[in-house]
Amino acid sequence: MLAKLFGRARRTWRYSFPTEPIWRDHALKEPQEHVRELREGEGEALDSAVRADYAPWLEFARLTGLRHQETLIRWSDVNWSSRIITTRGKGGRLVTTPITNAVAAILEPLKGQHPEAVFTYVCRRTGNGLVRGLRYPLTVSGTKTEWRRTRSRSGVQGLRFHDLRHDVGTKLLRQTGNLKLVQQVLNHRDIKTTTRYAHVLEHEKAIALEEFARRRSPIKSPVTQSDTPGNGLIE
Repeated sequence: MLAKLFGRARRTWRYSFPTEPIWRDHALKEPQEHVRELREGEGEALDSAVRADYAPWLEFARLTGLRHQETLIRWSDVNWSSRIITTRGKGGRLVTTPITNAVAAILEPLKGQHPEAVFTYVCRRTGNGLVRGLRYPLTVSGTKTEWRRTRSRSGVQGLRFHDLRHDVGTKLLRQTGNLKLVQQVLNHRDIKTTTRYAHVLEHEKAIALEEFARRRSPIKSPVTQSDTPGNGLIE
């Protein structure tokens, strides 16, 4: 944070610091982010624990790998003719998500529930300007609360909402082996960020080496002098 403030002072305010620290001498090594994917049975546990009105949103997140805020799409973001959802993501960058058949199956039943928001919830009590039984747009704070409750009810341990994004990236890379494709799906600016998922290819590397060894011609044993004709040995 201090380094950024000093940099802003130089660029914007044209102020120089004669004794500015050498920031790289003070930088600590950042820990590598842990990539966590859904384990066997955890997806089903989440599905059975989530509130019915939040279920389409959670399934959408699990299918697309979008960041939390990017999942709260509006109907104006959905282009049915081009089958693309376009939103603003991290750093204000455009994020495009294909409307696959599975995604379409989530969105289609939601038409008409709200004029603007795609994902809504049913209000359970009247108050603060809300009316019981009516639908209102999902919010960042509301979905965070429901995610914590869903995770608690499901019994799934050590899973963050962001890990649903990791789950998509990990499984997609395992399925395709295409790191560049995963980068595009997850909207990573730098492919170095995507390489955190490269560990899932270790199994494929082993399979490839096994296949290489199987196809390789067997190595012939070298001929020794004692095996050559005319060496005085009686055959």
